[in-house]
Amino acid sequence: MKQNQKIVAKNSEEKEFFSEEKLRASLHSCGATNKQADLIIKQLNPQIYNGISTDEIYKKAFLILKKIDRSFASRYSLKRALFALGPTGYPFERLIGALLREKGYKTEVGVVLQGNCVTHEIDVLAEKDGNVYVIECKFHSDPNTTSNVKVPLYINSRFLDVQHHWNSSSNITRLKQGWLITNTRFTKDAIEYGNCIGLTLLSWDYPKGNSIKTNIDNYGLYPVTALTTLSKKEKQQLISTDIILIKELYTNLHVLQGLNISTKRIQQTKIEIGKLLHIDNFSHETTKKQ
Repeated sequence: MKQNQKIVAKNSEEKEFFSEEKLRASLHSCGATNKQADLIIKQLNPQIYNGISTDEIYKKAFLILKKIDRSFASRYSLKRALFALGPTGYPFERLIGALLREKGYKTEVGVVLQGNCVTHEIDVLAEKDGNVYVIECKFHSDPNTTSNVKVPLYINSRFLDVQHHWNSSSNITRLKQGWLITNTRFTKDAIEYGNCIGLTLLSWDYPKGNSIKTNIDNYGLYPVTALTTLSKKEKQQLISTDIILIKELYTNLHVLQGLNISTKRIQQTKIEIGKLLHIDNFSHETTKKQ
């Protein structure tokens, strides 16, 4: 242990040493440059004390990022924004459906399918190139909740029941595979079992290079809960009108007027959306109108 090295308390009640490298990596992942990351770390270092929580470090970094660029803060808060989609799992299912459409799948959310033994409610049904995929979405509001091996065991048994009935019927398409997607994490056993039986797994950070976080960043599928210009109540009001993604808000900006949001904040929200979606002309034009 280095002299004066601080201990950080994680949400899982585990403890670890404060790492500038980890913080720098998270700042870079949300868009901050090396110079900006250096500035943030320089401001944060004097505020880091022994026993500080990861939540407090996040809040301090988030406030600084928001002053530099709101879109950086939005990306930085993505993990928490996914949790804020609750309490029901439907908005998360909608997000996953949108992600699959970006990848060329036709999707339906909330489908009831007949199995060989019983009927099953399927979160997302996806079809591509004549193959159909049954997708179960496990949404959790608690970041410490993980999916252990029992979850893919259960999901696979449901998939096999539906697959047997589907493929023995007169369907033109073939029910090929089951998927299990969660906004938290899988245990090692869950991943090993899923890989063994051919169940596609997708979580916040798995698989590397194709995780939920990576896909959201790549396709700009940020939930409205990531926006820093709107209040928690306003975000929930948008979700209640079935506007889950900022891409959907972008094409329905008029709804913000119905929420009694000031013209100034609507303009700020437009700019934030423009930067998150890399719509340069949109952000530029909006800035000119202010």
